[in-house]
Amino acid sequence: MTETATFGGGCFWCVEAAFKELAGVTSVTSGYAGGHAKDPTYREVCSGSTGHAEVVQVSYDPDAISYEDLLEVFFTVHDPTQVDRQGPDVGSQYRSIVLTHDERQRDLAERYVAALDAEGGYDDDVVTEIESLETFYRAEEKHQDYFEKNPQDGYCRLHAQPKVEKVREKFRGKVEA
Repeated sequence: MTETATFGGGCFWCVEAAFKELAGVTSVTSGYAGGHAKDPTYREVCSGSTGHAEVVQVSYDPDAISYEDLLEVFFTVHDPTQVDRQGPDVGSQYRSIVLTHDERQRDLAERYVAALDAEGGYDDDVVTEIESLETFYRAEEKHQDYFEKNPQDGYCRLHAQPKVEKVREKFRGKVEA
């Protein structure tokens, strides 16, 4: 049985690369969600006019990795306190967002964010949006597996590679062998 989770935490290239490291993750697809335009393009989403966020849709085996584990990885590889930005990427398309597929995911995500705020590990409040997924639009093919296909790209080396390394270090027991 496979389940699906959808997360946005900045550029989808970086988030996709991080999740692809995990054992139990069967696929990661970059795309767009959370907006109002039908079938948006990368250029349209980057303009900020569609309301979509760059997101990844993670297919996983819940017997091998839990949704809670995915939440932990997600909140480790991005800064959930930044409004409409991650690192050098600025705009609502780079917002921190969890798009839930059912009430169980919503409940787990809300509890996770509440626990993060209660721990006080951040100087600012967690601003991650939690919304029900309405429609996921797959990004253009050139954006799929981007880090894997372009490991020497300057942006990837500066932003995706550190996220991959963080996952490999912090989640050693959950990384694909």
